[in-house]
Amino acid sequence: MRILVANANTTEAITELCAAAARAVASPGVEVIAATPRFGPAVISSRAENVVAGHALLELLAEHAGQVDAVVLAVSHDTALEAARQVMPCPVVGMTEAACFAACMLATRFGLVTLGGVETYRELIGRHGLSSRLAGLEGIATTPQEALRDPDAAAALLEAAIARLVAQGAEAVVLGGAALAGMAGRLTAPVPVLDGMACGVRLAEALAGLRVARPHAGSLAPVRGRETSGLGPALAALLQRSPA
Repeated sequence: MRILVANANTTEAITELCAAAARAVASPGVEVIAATPRFGPAVISSRAENVVAGHALLELLAEHAGQVDAVVLAVSHDTALEAARQVMPCPVVGMTEAACFAACMLATRFGLVTLGGVETYRELIGRHGLSSRLAGLEGIATTPQEALRDPDAAAALLEAAIARLVAQGAEAVVLGGAALAGMAGRLTAPVPVLDGMACGVRLAEALAGLRVARPHAGSLAPVRGRETSGLGPALAALLQRSPA
């Protein structure tokens, strides 16, 4: 089985971090392939950057269509998730989506801690239909770049934020942020802490193993016959006639 770990920003260090976290949990015989977009934001921190990153991500995925068995989006905003599912001929899993659903299987209510602002995550959790299970959100005062440079300092801030979430009723906590991939093992917490890459890879393995047919009706049915201009040839081909 081959799983593509697809970053949505252009920071190679985050791609490498997510790939290492993915390989650490992948089952024997699973090959993890990591990829970074050719263009887009260095780190996604705004709605505009997220839209740009969505285009870059779809171009990247299209180049691997038909060559991998599943995709894990290595971006905590689950950027372009539904669009990726529509064009790719294999299961596509968002890292935050996977961690939130895993948290709901372990706890009645969960919290999420991230780097910086939290409102986009509140919206994301709502889109995944899990708002009623959310106990709280916490943002720590550090950036992805700072977390990569000093993971021990980030871990201390994360542990304090997790304690606050537990006080709000969280029975499990999701780490929201690709720069936090693999961080769960550094943390001491009184509740389960869910790493998006770990959850994403394991869920992607399960979905690929089920070999369920892709939908041919509804909003995620493949796009066919769409004329475009200026796109990369692989993405243009997918939009013209997505693989069955």
